Amino acid sequence: MTTAYWCVLVAGLLPYVATLTAKMGGERFDNRNPRQWLGSQAGYRLRANSAQLNSFEAFPLFAAAVIIAHQLQAPQARIDVLAVTFVVARLLYLAFYLADQSLLRSLAWFAGIGSAVAIFVAGA
Repeated sequence: MTTAYWCVLVAGLLPYVATLTAKMGGERFDNRNPRQWLGSQAGYRLRANSAQLNSFEAFPLFAAAVIIAHQLQAPQARIDVLAVTFVVARLLYLAFYLADQSLLRSLAWFAGIGSAVAIFVAGA
C-alpha cells in the first residue's frame, strides 16, 4: 500500500477523533439522542462537533483524489507528499478549531482543500 492510501485511512478516522473529543467527559451525555446533545453544547465541545462534521465533508474529495491520481498514474512521490500534507493540514485544522483560532483554522482548511485539489490534478 502506498503512503497516500494509508493517509486515506487516517483521514477517514480523523472525524472520530473530533467526535470523541466532543463527547468525552461531557456531563450527562445522552447516547439515545447524541446529535441533539452535541448541538446543545458550547465551547470546545461544540467546536469539536463542528470539526467532526467538516472533516466528514472534506474526506470524499480527498479519497477520490487519491484514487483518481493513482488510476492516472500520477507520480507516486507527488501523491504521497500531497496526501501527507492533507492529513497534517486536517490535524492542524482540528487543533486550531478546538483552540478557537479561527484564522489559523481557515488557513489549515485552505491548505487541506488545496492539497486535495492538487492531488486530483497531479496526473493531468
